[in-house]
Amino acid sequence: MDRPPAPLSVDELRRLVEHGDVDTVLVAMTDMQGRLQGKRCGARYFLEEVLAHGAEACNYLLAVDVEMNTVEGYAMTSWETGYGDFALRPDLGTLRMVPWHPGTALVLCDVLWLDERPVGPSPRQVLRTQLDRLAERGLSAHVGTELEFFAFATSYEEAWRRGYRDLEPANQYNVDYSLIGTGRLDPLLRGIARGMTGAGLYVESVKGECNLGQHEIAFRYADALSTCDNHVVYKTGAKEIAAQQGMSLSFMAKFDAREGNSCHIHLSLRGEDDRSAMAGDGPHGFSPLMEHFLAGQLACLPELTALLAPNINSYKRFAEGSFAPTAVAWGVDNRTCSLRVVGHGESLRFENRLPGGDVNPYLAVAALIVAGLHGLENELPLEDPLTGNAYTSDKPRVPTTLRDAADLLEGSEVARKAFGPEVVDHYVNAARVEVTAFDAAVTDWERVRGFERL
Repeated sequence: MDRPPAPLSVDELRRLVEHGDVDTVLVAMTDMQGRLQGKRCGARYFLEEVLAHGAEACNYLLAVDVEMNTVEGYAMTSWETGYGDFALRPDLGTLRMVPWHPGTALVLCDVLWLDERPVGPSPRQVLRTQLDRLAERGLSAHVGTELEFFAFATSYEEAWRRGYRDLEPANQYNVDYSLIGTGRLDPLLRGIARGMTGAGLYVESVKGECNLGQHEIAFRYADALSTCDNHVVYKTGAKEIAAQQGMSLSFMAKFDAREGNSCHIHLSLRGEDDRSAMAGDGPHGFSPLMEHFLAGQLACLPELTALLAPNINSYKRFAEGSFAPTAVAWGVDNRTCSLRVVGHGESLRFENRLPGGDVNPYLAVAALIVAGLHGLENELPLEDPLTGNAYTSDKPRVPTTLRDAADLLEGSEVARKAFGPEVVDHYVNAARVEVTAFDAAVTDWERVRGFERL
């Protein structure tokens, strides 16, 4: 098949369908957990119906937990309102091939109510709203996300049967930067990289990480919305490619007592002249905008943490000496800080090191923009950078539990002003649902300690 580059145009898709090269189009939205949900549509049906009119999906997709259980507390939908539909409107700028599935294309959708109003708590809409606020200032955000994962030589089905215990890591020792370590997994890592290239992502590098079987595939930065779209396509596709090879991989933030999976987020701003708005003549090569924007990150980090670390497990990463942050501090190329500034001139940017591999990228990037705009609007002064070890500093600490982070988000005036009460209440409820479920669970840790000895 003569496969065109991604993204696909509608004319290219028509040609592929007419030639029998594409028979399925995945019509997808992103849910609260950052997962792709949707329908596998016949390609002819997509071109004749979905293209013009969109598709429908049950609105419970933005009101369930990880297990897809209907839960209480959401204003947008419930048993009382009948769990009706909302509309999925394809964003044709995201139309692409899915090379790891034969004859398959994919399009991501914006989520609308049936009267065409955007669904406010939809993650893609949450980000769009904040990007519009940036655009009002003549600014655009460019973002890169760095996802790590654990690879196992155990299939997903076998992992399920084992209760996710005694899994075989794909590497038996620390393979951080090891070419031998990545070479041993070349069929998997190459398969993922080639698949993502065919889906329109720009692969920069593949490297091993510290924990057993842990790796990172890095992709080139892009505008904020495209990066988040690529992020969710990659996360889904990597799991599917691993499954096709009889393996499994996990992006969960903390799998065991060793290093967890991070998702460092790099963000830079450009002005209407497409030049860096962060670079300037100030200390460290900063512009006043950069100083205020970074100061906003420090001011808002604790109260927005629930959007950067959305799960119970997320907070297990925050351990001293683990390369995951615990202190609300910034530094120049200092990996012990939550906020690390790197690059210079046109490449100047900051890296938020708080999120783990379980993050919803749309919500996290939206939170960074909210924090930065808070700093800009209030012209917050930037404190001096931290030098040395942030783990042993006297700086404020990030929240240590989802319960604490949810309380901070609920009471955040910055969040309520920027996101609106509908979005804040929606994601506070999501956090509380997870906390309640965890509080009711009996863990392996309790059984090991208490079965015989208590």
